[in-house]
Amino acid sequence: MSRIAATFAALKKQNRAAFVPFVTGGDPDFDAAFDILAKLPAAGADIIELGIPFSDPMADGPINQASYLRALKSGMTLSKLVETVRRFRKADDRTPIVLMGAYNPIHAYGTARLMKDAAEAGVDGLLIVDVPAEEDEVLRTPASAHGIDIVRFLAPTTDDARLPTVLDGATGYLYYASIAGITGTKSFAEDEVRAALARIHARTPLPVVVGFGIRTPEQAGAIARFADGAVVGSAIVGRIESHVAKGTKRAELVADVVEFCAGLAKSVHAAR
Repeated sequence: MSRIAATFAALKKQNRAAFVPFVTGGDPDFDAAFDILAKLPAAGADIIELGIPFSDPMADGPINQASYLRALKSGMTLSKLVETVRRFRKADDRTPIVLMGAYNPIHAYGTARLMKDAAEAGVDGLLIVDVPAEEDEVLRTPASAHGIDIVRFLAPTTDDARLPTVLDGATGYLYYASIAGITGTKSFAEDEVRAALARIHARTPLPVVVGFGIRTPEQAGAIARFADGAVVGSAIVGRIESHVAKGTKRAELVADVVEFCAGLAKSVHAAR
């Protein structure tokens, strides 16, 4: 059983949803980013989505875009991101890590080469926002050969006609974007998200996590009452950004971000 499947199976037995923080690899710099990553499991992270820095991202709002630029400026590369996961695995062999981003850096790295290196480092899944289900065989085939899940996006605009196409070949879990737009820009309508997940759950046994627009512990808890997981990204990344702007020392920055994540996790885990 994969780390992702084992995590959701364990959470189901406990009747809990997953807390899924998103952070950008290398943001604001390699050492601070690794310190945050290493402390997230103890703060309550069930799965970690690790952003691939890219200068021309899709689906990301200004907060995440700025984090990519900070990471790139600090020298972060996809190769270093893989090494980050390898280093993380020396102390944690339980928490799933999903790389999230655009296909361009993967293409430049070499898709087959990345799957081999990522699997050896301990990556569990890929969530690539600009490769639609109809065209993701370029990822799915080599990923499957190395036991890496391909997580797919669903959106409010994914209707019943397209839903089977998205579900066919999806593995690990599904990511439902609660708003039609980019990250970190507006909030969600809980009733609409609840109805959408009921429709999706009726068509697939895969877990469905919800992201986009979740910024507070209260919002994360509200989603966790009916979803299989709540993803929080921009709110965490924005906290890093504010500390960078203030010139906060690394230890204080890391401690505050981890404490914020612990509050989100507590709300998610106590939601049912």
